[in-house]
Amino acid sequence: MKVVLFCGGLGMRLREYSENTPKPMVPIGQRPILWHLMKYYAHYGHKDFILCLGYKGETIKDYFLNYSECLSNDFTLSNGGRNVELVNRDIEDWRITFVDTGLHANIGQRLKAVERHLQGEEVFLANYTDGLSDLHLPAIIDYAVRLRSTACFLSVRPTQSFHVVDIEGDGRVRDIQDLSRSGIWINGGFFVLRREVFRYMENGEELVHQPFQRLIARDDLVTYRYDGFWMSMDTFKDKQQLDDMYARGETPWAIWKPRAQEEKEDEKPLSAAVGEVRRT
Repeated sequence: MKVVLFCGGLGMRLREYSENTPKPMVPIGQRPILWHLMKYYAHYGHKDFILCLGYKGETIKDYFLNYSECLSNDFTLSNGGRNVELVNRDIEDWRITFVDTGLHANIGQRLKAVERHLQGEEVFLANYTDGLSDLHLPAIIDYAVRLRSTACFLSVRPTQSFHVVDIEGDGRVRDIQDLSRSGIWINGGFFVLRREVFRYMENGEELVHQPFQRLIARDDLVTYRYDGFWMSMDTFKDKQQLDDMYARGETPWAIWKPRAQEEKEDEKPLSAAVGEVRRT
């Protein structure tokens, strides 16, 4: 399956990190979050990527045009540094299509802009490119394919520390609780889509607004609820937390690492609950 990655946003809430770095290129450890996500998909055999570029798209192009596999792989140096023998490789079998989808386009517009690159794909994957998870990807794909839904997305628990307030009509507070314990589910940004989704999209529309509402009206939108690890990188605080996890060697999203694979094999089957979505 091809993987559409939305890489064109301005990333305004991460501007305090860098004015010149597009959000997908903000690093976690040695590699940008975009790379971590692509490694995740590649681990499950999905190595044909379509990057929807926008803000600072040239930075993303330049990164891959000048990609050094030595940064994240073991290698042997010989002949005074003139010969480099890689022990393993990162992206040798990846196929990456770079598409300029506009500086100010929304997600729906970016998806429409790459429709021509999805010819022949009955089902494809898509991602916001700002969140990481240890989700067992085949589980959500199998679920979406089994239900033959036009669109399926991952629902996760929010990780932010905001408080949800239940208010009476006169302003009296009935209840207040942490968002992460409120029972609310949010869109985790991982999608499994059929090509039919384009039939429900009009020019200029945001994907989860008008098109998804049309699918809801047809009982054709489902979600896969997941209680495992998921974390977005929306703010500088989120980046710091991911950096700290990386420094401690706590990288549950890095399922391609041998240790992570062994731990996954020892786990019991995922107990993710699934169900149809009536509202997004």
